[in-house]
Amino acid sequence: MDELVAHVANVGFPIVVSIYLLVRVETKIESLTCSIYELAKVIEGIKN
Repeated sequence: MDELVAHVANVGFPIVVSIYLLVRVETKIESLTCSIYELAKVIEGIKN
């Protein structure tokens, strides 16, 4: 039983941290994508 708990602690914690970070980074990437799209529209408007 102690072995199982140690294994979950050693493997489970990094998995949870990785998932948390991926979710946070994904929202920031979506925000950056929207900002880049808006910037492209503004630049296109300036050209015309």
